[in-house]
Amino acid sequence: VQLVESGGGSVQAGESLRLSCTASGYTYTRYCMAWFRQFPGKEREGLAAIDGNGETTYGESVKGRFIISQDKEKHIWYLQMNSLKPADSAMYFCAAYGGALGPFLAPDYLFAYWGKGTQVTVS
Repeated sequence: VQLVESGGGSVQAGESLRLSCTASGYTYTRYCMAWFRQFPGKEREGLAAIDGNGETTYGESVKGRFIISQDKEKHIWYLQMNSLKPADSAMYFCAAYGGALGPFLAPDYLFAYWGKGTQVTVS
């Protein structure tokens, strides 16, 4: 299983970005796909997760601003990030768990597969 993030970049405060996570070699029908971010020297923070039924959950810091979605046929998961703030500047990762736990963000060690990340910078 390989996860590849894309869509990061540099934007101005208040603007939007959409991140994509493309999965290959992923055959689970029951799963949880999630987005995390990590600030330098800090632990990973769970942002949003979605399961195979389309159920979602969000971290408190992004609830109402970020939206997770999926294109199951294309094996692509998205994170729409709106009203970005400089405090959102971080490395963003997608992660996958194969199983039927529903959408979850913790504990993050349950996610067996991780992408290498994409940098988001908001100024």
